[in-house]
Amino acid sequence: MKRLFSLLTAAALLLSFCACARGETKYTDYSFDYFDTVTTIVGYADSKEEFDGVVSELKALLLEYHRLYDIYHRYEGINNLCTVNDLTDGVHQTVQVDQKILDLLSYAKELYTVTEGKMNVAMGSVLSIWHQYRTNGISHPEEAALPPMEQLREAANHTDIGQMILDETDSTVFLADPAMRLDVGAIAKGYATEQVALYLEEKGITGYLLNVGGNVRCVGAHPDGEPWSVGIENPDTENTEKPHIAYLHLTGQSLVTSGSYQRFYTVEGVRYHHIIDPETLMPGTNFLSVSVLCADSGRADALSTALFTMTYEEGAALIESLADAEAMWVLPDGEQRYSGGFQNYTYQ
Repeated sequence: MKRLFSLLTAAALLLSFCACARGETKYTDYSFDYFDTVTTIVGYADSKEEFDGVVSELKALLLEYHRLYDIYHRYEGINNLCTVNDLTDGVHQTVQVDQKILDLLSYAKELYTVTEGKMNVAMGSVLSIWHQYRTNGISHPEEAALPPMEQLREAANHTDIGQMILDETDSTVFLADPAMRLDVGAIAKGYATEQVALYLEEKGITGYLLNVGGNVRCVGAHPDGEPWSVGIENPDTENTEKPHIAYLHLTGQSLVTSGSYQRFYTVEGVRYHHIIDPETLMPGTNFLSVSVLCADSGRADALSTALFTMTYEEGAALIESLADAEAMWVLPDGEQRYSGGFQNYTYQ
């Protein structure tokens, strides 16, 4: 509940920086129905009825992506990623899936290469162990413990993304390693947000801002041409006097932040968050948060996760090699570092 309150507060603070446009009215919609997080949709329309009609379409799309990419629940009438992860007689089956799943997994393989394996949707065997221990530690703090390293190392033997077989012709997914599981948490929200934004753009609708659990995507500017003003949340969530540590002017871009303050549990007074380094099999410790700015929200989502588990030098080299991305790192002592063009978007 504390995290939910924090998300809602951050969304409200973010929206407070959006100036009103001439001739049209700004409307806002909040929901908690997709990807287990708060979704905020802001848009300009001539009437509430017009805005509600657009939002209804966007929510239907988000719900579809949410169900398809869900690894924990099954839904009647569809094969989703939970279905792909299922075992029958100890082995995975070849599963016919919606094109939206194939597109996500294909894109994830591309970003696996770009990030040199730091963003790996085939890490599910490791991440499921951490999820189990984190969930139990939150529900029963007195029992909170770390996963045994031997168990994590054994699970890490089953994270070869090459064992994820995609067949575009037959629209199927097959996991050749029976102990392998998919986990798309590092990219699914951002990817779905991007697809919803593209839907708006294809319909010629601009003047909207989407925020799906911190995955921010601007669709055009304000109707008067002014950019959106977006804040980056302070990783020191106890600092109520400074809820944001940077402000950016954006038009049509995406901003995604990965942070150690978002999902965590405590063991013997030490916090352990959800962003797991594929090499150490432990939560990354180099940063409090990493924010990535680029055109594509799915790309920004994946990159922010990957950068979080790299050293600053490795991450900076990766970002500077990409023509379409900028980044901001917050170190454990609060120091902020930036890629070459990031501060071109910031303002005081």
